[in-house]
Amino acid sequence: MSIGALDAANAYGRAAGVTPFGNAAPPFAGVEQPDAGGGFGALVSHLVGDAGQGLRAAETASAKQIAGKGDLINVVTAIGAAESALDTMVAVRDRVVGAYSDIMRMQI
Repeated sequence: MSIGALDAANAYGRAAGVTPFGNAAPPFAGVEQPDAGGGFGALVSHLVGDAGQGLRAAETASAKQIAGKGDLINVVTAIGAAESALDTMVAVRDRVVGAYSDIMRMQI
């Protein structure tokens, strides 16, 4: 394995569903994949956008329920999906901050 295969762009490309050799790997079930050329920034942007859409969907479902035009099951499902997306984003943020802290403490 060469050093080029270990760089961050390839690692995050694999996480986004692209193999280091350019072959498209099977996407995650039901999750639209971001543009592989964008790397980690595109992946984070895609995840943040999905979390925002989930929060807006939960807000819309809640407003419909309050108005008497929505179904309680849809509200609970939308809020659960939004909570899951937000928890995922917080976990990713915590891992990135932890990795940054570890890198800053390294001796050179």
